[in-house]
Amino acid sequence: MGSRLVALTLLLLLVVLHGQLWTGRGSIGQVQEMRRQLAEQQQANAQARQANERLAAEVQDLREGLDMVEEKARSELGMVRQGEIYVHVTPAQQPQPTQK
Repeated sequence: MGSRLVALTLLLLLVVLHGQLWTGRGSIGQVQEMRRQLAEQQQANAQARQANERLAAEVQDLREGLDMVEEKARSELGMVRQGEIYVHVTPAQQPQPTQK
C-alpha cells in the first residue's frame, strides 16, 4: 500500500508539472508569444533607429547648409547681421611702371 501511495503521488506530481508546462506561467505557448512580441519590438526599434538617423542627418545638413548660405551672403553680397559693422578692405594697388 505504501509503494502504491508513493507511485500515485509521483504520478499526480508529474501530471501537475506537465499541466504547468503547457498552460501555466512560463508555459511553452507563453514563451512563444513573448518571443513573437520581442521580434515585433526589435523590428519597431530598428525602424525608429533608422528614422532617428535620417532626422539627425537632416538636422546636420540644415545646420551646415545655413552656415554655407550665411558665408556666401557675407562674402558675395556683403550682408551683415543686425548690430554688426561691415568694413570692406581693398588691397592697395601697385603703381604701374611707366614705359619710355
